Amino acid sequence: MAAPKKGRGPSGGQGRPGRALALILIAMVALTGGMFLSGHTTPRLGIDLAGGTSITLKAKSQPGKPDAINPTNMDTAVSIIERRVNGLGVSEAEVQTQGRDNIIVNIPKGTNSKQAREQVGTTAQLYFRPVLTVTAGQATPTDTASSSASGSAKPSASPSDKETASGSKATPSASATTQGRAVTGALTKDTSPSPSASTSGTPKASASPSASVDPATAELQKRFAALDCSTKAGRAKAGANAKPTDTTIACSSEGDAKYVLGPAEVSGTDVDSAKATIDQQRGMWIVQMDFTDKGSKKFQQITSKLSQQQSPMNQFAIALDGEVVSAPQVNETLSGSAEISGSFTQQSAQDLANVLSYGALPLSFDEDTVTTVTAALGGEQLQAGLIAGAIGLVLVVIYLVAYYRGLAFIALLSLLVSGILTYTLMSLLGPAIGFALNLPAVCGAIVAIGITADSFIVYFERIRDEIRDGRTLRPAVERAWPRARRTILVSDFVSFLAAAVLFIVTVGKVQGFAFTLGLTTLLDVVVVFLFTKPVMTLMARTKFFSGGHPWSGLDPKRLGAKPPLRRTRRVNAPTDPKEA
Repeated sequence: MAAPKKGRGPSGGQGRPGRALALILIAMVALTGGMFLSGHTTPRLGIDLAGGTSITLKAKSQPGKPDAINPTNMDTAVSIIERRVNGLGVSEAEVQTQGRDNIIVNIPKGTNSKQAREQVGTTAQLYFRPVLTVTAGQATPTDTASSSASGSAKPSASPSDKETASGSKATPSASATTQGRAVTGALTKDTSPSPSASTSGTPKASASPSASVDPATAELQKRFAALDCSTKAGRAKAGANAKPTDTTIACSSEGDAKYVLGPAEVSGTDVDSAKATIDQQRGMWIVQMDFTDKGSKKFQQITSKLSQQQSPMNQFAIALDGEVVSAPQVNETLSGSAEISGSFTQQSAQDLANVLSYGALPLSFDEDTVTTVTAALGGEQLQAGLIAGAIGLVLVVIYLVAYYRGLAFIALLSLLVSGILTYTLMSLLGPAIGFALNLPAVCGAIVAIGITADSFIVYFERIRDEIRDGRTLRPAVERAWPRARRTILVSDFVSFLAAAVLFIVTVGKVQGFAFTLGLTTLLDVVVVFLFTKPVMTLMARTKFFSGGHPWSGLDPKRLGAKPPLRRTRRVNAPTDPKEA
């Protein structure tokens, strides 16, 4: 005799709803506890809600590079600016392109927003150039470079050492009356420093005013003589449009010295990392740089040449965006790492290290417009959005209570759980990935109310259909689940796919809407599977729901249920009279 086939039990462990409810309860407690322990009890707000500064940068055309303003360079600039600003600790800076040559930078209010504004458009083109000529104004800043192959800065020699210029002032290469000859000599000689250079930095072969000078050298000599470094405009124009391979003129960042500089020997791309630190021995802020392997070799070669020269031609200028931030003297061959020292404050040293660490912008930018955004307008819009969301939620509740009655209690509990998970995740994702709640994100959360409610309705209607077919509540709950589950998954998949595509193809605030929509869609699946279905299974065991109370929403009479299906056993009539 064959054994009877066993009926298939509920799939997915739905016969044990307590496990699913315990799992989601643990998740809620963990997320809420993490939110309070981290101190981030509220979501981070975007610039439209918190206020801040909006900066528009316009890319400038570069001489000799007509195609420099292209999507690749613009995207690279966006990435570098974003890393710079975030490196300062500014919360949720928004950087995006607009049109062909504009970049919009939105910086919310914060302790470092001012420093971020100063750095967003800094090109940070860094070059190490040999000093050919220097003329001092009131004072000429001179620093001493130190380096070690191991990457740690080595203190320079004592000031008493005859080869050490640490603490001394650079000697001007020429006085005002002989300035022209000094420039001429420096420019007519080979740009690579040679040991035969004179102390003043003026080559003997070209010291005579009667020496022939090519037009380019004469033009540079004229510009150097007319250069005024006392004004910001003068410093900005000093080395404008100069190529790395050109001999150029430059001002110190303090405006107290002007230089003739040779072609760049080392560039910022050869710097591997930079950090600001305080020199305990000298009690001053410095910027330490570590070079790449290729950059270390270049730095070793140029310092080997410069260490054989006399002042000022034993100096190399560290030129950032055309201004000399430091011009240390070289007394020995250096490699591995170097330091920039000078009249740095803690903030200026950290700013310089930050721009050097994240690289140079591939384009130059002008600050087109700067707009201060107040939170008042965003606050008003947020209030209006929240009111609209509250009205929509109330309408949903009224509909659920009027149509589903007791089932509305399960739906509201599910909405509450979904709201708690959404809020805690938004609060934790702020410091974790930089998520900021803006107005479009709020709209996405409001839209999610309808998506979540739709999932409940699908499941409830499947249960009611089973009751209409004459089944009791407990089997109806289990039989309705597989059909409802497929519909819910398909619906949520389409919604999540739309959110993902929208997030990928858009930028800025629209991404906030897409991110929130996708997040809440995923949470809808979690809530329906781990909360709504288990709670419905437990409620089906209560007399209020299983007995079909008129206010349960599952009253068979109100639903027009068919009479229970009864199976009849068919008996065949006997053909043999003896069997009758």
